[in-house]
Amino acid sequence: MEQRNLRNLVDSASRFVSDVQWQIAYRKLQMAPADSETVSSAQKLLNTLYFLQGKGWISGQHDYLESADEFNGKLKNTSGQYAALHGYELGAINNQTAAQIDNQRDWVVSSAIRWYKAGGIVTISYHAQLPGTAPAWTNVSTSISNADFDKYLTPGTTQYNALIADLDKIALSLKKLNDAGVPVLWRPYHEMNGGWFWWGKKSNYVGLWNLMFDRFTSYHKLHNLLWVWSPNAKNQGCDEPAEYYPSGDKVDVLALDIYDGDFKGSHYDSLWDLGRGKVIAIGENGELPSPALLSKSQPKWSYQMTWGKLLYEKNSDAVIRAFMNDSFVFTREEYAAEAAIVATKGDSVLQSGLWGQYYNNMTLSGAPALTRTDANIQFSWKQGSPDPAIRVDAFSVRWSGKLTAAYSETYTIYSSSDDGVRVWIDGGLIIDSWVNQSGQERKGSVNLIAGKLHEIKVEYYENEGDARVVLQWESPSQPKGIIPAGAFYLP
Repeated sequence: MEQRNLRNLVDSASRFVSDVQWQIAYRKLQMAPADSETVSSAQKLLNTLYFLQGKGWISGQHDYLESADEFNGKLKNTSGQYAALHGYELGAINNQTAAQIDNQRDWVVSSAIRWYKAGGIVTISYHAQLPGTAPAWTNVSTSISNADFDKYLTPGTTQYNALIADLDKIALSLKKLNDAGVPVLWRPYHEMNGGWFWWGKKSNYVGLWNLMFDRFTSYHKLHNLLWVWSPNAKNQGCDEPAEYYPSGDKVDVLALDIYDGDFKGSHYDSLWDLGRGKVIAIGENGELPSPALLSKSQPKWSYQMTWGKLLYEKNSDAVIRAFMNDSFVFTREEYAAEAAIVATKGDSVLQSGLWGQYYNNMTLSGAPALTRTDANIQFSWKQGSPDPAIRVDAFSVRWSGKLTAAYSETYTIYSSSDDGVRVWIDGGLIIDSWVNQSGQERKGSVNLIAGKLHEIKVEYYENEGDARVVLQWESPSQPKGIIPAGAFYLP
C-alpha cells in the first residue's frame, strides 16, 4: 500500500515538483524493494547496502553447486579473512541425476543458512538449462531463435509448461531459505546482453524476467529475494545492457559482470546512471579490482564477487591478501558490524540534510569548532554568527552530503554569498568564487539524473561585515528557487 501511494505521488509530481514532499517521496521510491511484500530480513539487507554505498566494497566469493564452500574456504586460508558475500549456484550443468541435484541444492541451502547466521550475505546464481532438457552445460549455452524463445513465455505451450516446472523446482530450495529467514540476492538469467546462453540477446528477455518475478513473488510467496539484474560489461560481443533492463520496479541491484580487468569508468557511469541511484555491484569478476585505483573514481560499487576458481587463476596470493585487508574492502566481520549499526536505524538509512562543519578561521583548517546537520543552504546571518560557538567574522563552513533531483536534465546551480563560496557536484567544481564579495550571484551547470544521489560539497567563508550564503537551482522543468531540504541527504 505504501509503495502504491508513493507511485501515485510520483505520477502526479508535475503538479508540485518544487514541494519538499516530492523530493523525499521520489528517493524513497527508488530505494523501495522491487517486491512490495519483502520480508524484514531482506529489507534490512537492502538498507545496509544503501547505507554502505560509497563507503567501501563488500568482498564476495562464488562457489559451484557441486562444492558449495570450496573457494570461500580457500580464500579464508589465503587471506585470513572471510569474504562478506558468499555466492552460491542452483543451476545443474554436469548431467547429475535428480537425486544428486537435490542433495547438492540441499547442501547449498544448509551452507547459506550457516553463512547468514555467521553474519554474511547470501547471493545465488542460476545457470538454467533450456527447460525440458537434461542438466548439462550444452543445454545452458545452447542457442535458440527469438520465435522459439517466445514459446517458453506463451501459456499453454509445451515449452511454457516445462519452464514453469523448472521454476517450481528451484522455488523449493529458495522456499527453504525463506522459511529460515535468510535473505537472498537472487541473480537469475545473467549476462543476457551476450549470446552465449539460451536467454541471451532475446528481444523479449524482459518477459522472461517478469514471468519468474511474478511466479516467485505472487505464486510461491518468496518474499526473501532481492532481485539482481546482472548484464555483462559492454564489449564487442555484447549489446548495451540498457536494452535488456526490466526497469527499477522489478530490480533491486544492478550488477555488472566484468572480466579481463576491464574496469572502465564508462561501464561504471552508465550502470549508475541507468539505476538512477539504485545499488550497483560487480556481479562477477576474475581479476580483483584495485581499491587504490578505483576507490575514488568508482566508489559506488556495493560489492564484488570473484567467480569460483578464477580467484587463483587470475590473482596471486599477494594480490588476494592485499585486497581482503584493504581498508576500503569489507570482510564478513566488518560487514556484520556495519549491518548491526543499520539495524538500530530501522528504515532511516538515508537521513535528510547536509553535514555542516564550522571553523573559527577562514581557511577550513584544524578541527571544526561546531558540527551539525543543516536542512539546506539558505542562511543570512547578517552581522551575527551561525552559533555562539562561532565568531562573528572570519569563519568558514564546509557542507557535505548528497543531492537528488526530480528530472534528468541540465541544472543551473546558483550561489549568492557574502563572501567566498565554492560548489562541487560529483567531484566537479562548478562554482569557484573564493574571494571577498558582497552578495554576488554566481552560477554553474551540471547534468543531474532523476533519483540519483549526487555527491555535493559546498565551502563558504565570511571575512567581515554581513554574512550570507544561499544555494538555488533551475532547469528546463524546475523553476528557479531555493534547493529544498528534501533534496539533500547526509553523507
